[in-house]
Amino acid sequence: MEATGTDEVEKIKSKFMSAWHNMKYSWVLKTKTYFSRNSPVFLLGKCYHFKSDGMYVALSSFHFDSINTEISGNVDEFRKDFISRIWLTYREEFPQIKGSALTTDCGWGCTLRTGQMLLAQGLMLHFLGRAWVWPDALDIENSDSESWTAHTVKKLTASFEASLTAEREPKILSNHHRGTLRRNCGDNEMRNEVYHRKIISWFGDSPLAAFGLHQLIEYGKKSGKIAGDWYGPAVVAHILRKAVEEARDPELQGVTVYVAQDCTVYSSDVIDRQCSCTDSEKTDTKAVIILVPVRLGGERTNTDYLEFVKGILSLEYCVGIIGGKPKQSYYFAGFQDDSLIYMDPHYCQSFVDVSIKDFPLESFHCPSPKKMSFKKMDPSCTIGFYCRTVQDFEKASEEITKMLKSSSKEKYPLFTFVKGHSRDYDFASSPLREENDLFSEDEKKRLKRFSTEEFVLL
Repeated sequence: MEATGTDEVEKIKSKFMSAWHNMKYSWVLKTKTYFSRNSPVFLLGKCYHFKSDGMYVALSSFHFDSINTEISGNVDEFRKDFISRIWLTYREEFPQIKGSALTTDCGWGCTLRTGQMLLAQGLMLHFLGRAWVWPDALDIENSDSESWTAHTVKKLTASFEASLTAEREPKILSNHHRGTLRRNCGDNEMRNEVYHRKIISWFGDSPLAAFGLHQLIEYGKKSGKIAGDWYGPAVVAHILRKAVEEARDPELQGVTVYVAQDCTVYSSDVIDRQCSCTDSEKTDTKAVIILVPVRLGGERTNTDYLEFVKGILSLEYCVGIIGGKPKQSYYFAGFQDDSLIYMDPHYCQSFVDVSIKDFPLESFHCPSPKKMSFKKMDPSCTIGFYCRTVQDFEKASEEITKMLKSSSKEKYPLFTFVKGHSRDYDFASSPLREENDLFSEDEKKRLKRFSTEEFVLL
């Protein structure tokens, strides 16, 4: 009885947390984001121009200011590209997390969500390519911001009524269910939509989803983290690597993840990961997602790093940055002038069962780009890159090295690419380990250090 009472308290507490975040972030979603028409906008390597006689174009959650046809085309291209990125946010009423009474990650899971978004972009590059956009992107609900807030209030009222009657929360979902599979589309478009749904399903909030919250928390336990704890960008980088290593879906066997050691990328270690193959008959190399945990300064972000961050986000093989500002984690995907463009994971949405056929996609795509001054960015972050082949990695390492040298005003660059293996430099290599020991002792020490150094994320 006592345990049951504790579970009920946790559930009610979760409801209040969801309510607080929804009320708080519904206003954030409601606000307009202004983009200068005289400066280019970069989004994960793609450049957009909104040039006209006016000074600014306002991009809000559901409303784009009326502008002339020429500008409208460019704005729509940007909107379509942005909305096509996969948006992963707080969720509630998902299956209970093992070892806890939690059925929501509201208030603590934002860095795991931004990590998921970065990995999702890497998988989109791998399976769909950078040129792909969701055909239904511009059809996403286009109601005004007042109705969005009304939707939030309606959802919260239903949530609390359900909690009082001990019933599962009634779902308030969009009536927009026209998936592209129902279109009379070509084979290639059909294939792309199948992968689009498959990628999202890998991040579903259920214990079986390869990169879902439940699995990530299980891997986090190996570094001393449990559900409800706060996670930093570096810890999440290692958790994502383990999740990809342990994924059993045949489609994911062609992808691996490498995490830089102490701001150093060891080229031979990366290439070894790309060339490792469980099937001796196959000679194809794996694509690699490289994650580099860094600090852009001491207590505050050093503005000298701004040009480098902008340079990184200008690369098409960049998959974004897990970062944020103190106490909030964001997924940074682009910039304009000295402001970063990001997706916010803090809006709490209802659980979506991704195992059902034609599950609704709308809540996995963000209708509203947001901007933040680079100066507000917390210095602790993880940068991500995707390289399909060994040749792509070698080319990327040369390009990024030049960028690091040219942008660094400090004696040492932010991170480095070094030839050879980590073991050649007296670092602990990655020896063969028993299957139940997911992190080496060296990794565990490093993760504990990251855990104490990084900012607290709410």
